[in-house]
Amino acid sequence: MKILILKPSSLGDVVHALPVARLLKQHYPSAEIHWWIHRGLMPLLQGDRDLSKLVPFDRQRWGIPAGWGSVVSCIRQLRAERYDWIIDLQGLARSGLVAWFAGGGMTVGLDDRREGAPALYDIAVPRPSYDTHAVDWYLEVLRHLDVPVHDRFEWMPRDPEASVVVDTVWPRDGRRWIALQPGARWWNKRWPVERFAALARRLLAADESVGIVVLGGNDDRSLGDAVATVAGPRCLDLTGQLSLPGMVEWLRRCEVLVTNDTGPMHVAVALGLPVVALFGPTEPSRTGPYRRTESVLRVDLPCAPCLKASCRNSETLACLNRLPVESVLEQVSKVLRTER
Repeated sequence: MKILILKPSSLGDVVHALPVARLLKQHYPSAEIHWWIHRGLMPLLQGDRDLSKLVPFDRQRWGIPAGWGSVVSCIRQLRAERYDWIIDLQGLARSGLVAWFAGGGMTVGLDDRREGAPALYDIAVPRPSYDTHAVDWYLEVLRHLDVPVHDRFEWMPRDPEASVVVDTVWPRDGRRWIALQPGARWWNKRWPVERFAALARRLLAADESVGIVVLGGNDDRSLGDAVATVAGPRCLDLTGQLSLPGMVEWLRRCEVLVTNDTGPMHVAVALGLPVVALFGPTEPSRTGPYRRTESVLRVDLPCAPCLKASCRNSETLACLNRLPVESVLEQVSKVLRTER
């Protein structure tokens, strides 16, 4: 059997979809599973033991006439694979068209209804309820394919190469590492960086055994610098310095992640790492830390969650600005006491 999974982005969404690949491989051990994924996210899945092939998606080429030749070439390569199943976990017009043009024996996808993609599927799987988490919605696809659903799998196995790099460049020193993720793709999903800095300073002052590591991409460098400058020498700013596998392996050595609603939060959950998740405009029941509702801190406001990429409240970003450092510190301290 040959199966194509369409889930090109984003980081958190790809992590959410990984259980589908794990369970497919368990049920069909001889299956070839291919994954269509954004080229920038490919390092996350390279060498994955359950995947036979990664098919790169170059978003920029799809939007300009000059890139259409490579798009046609990609579609032809997919058709030549003669997939038995194509599973579209993106549920948008572009992925639906890729699924349709790839011409598999059967196409199943999410009945999202945002861009008409379900019309291109043989089976469209609705979200069981408004509050159904994304992971559970993806797993619902497997139930429609008569693939058993359970949690007896390793979500994100260790990457030996990345682990060696992390341990070589940043040798273990016995510290209890707390990771901070001050960035997020939407600006209105960010708890103020000054609060992250204050949190780091207070955590370091309370326990000499603690170290702080600040994670994030190149776009988060200014945030990392703002936290590290205030927190002092036991704060390690790694924004923009880690590969995706490196970030995963760094999280694996930490005791807790304090994070906005962003991709590394979902990585941490997949690793079994405790999180303190700070939520404002988004809905944790749908896209929060999976099966970790107790890990979410939020302010109860009539406007939240608004699910908007911009804030229209008269009190800008009240849903996050009203969340005090003391509340986050208390939650982190509780985790650290439990983890001892």
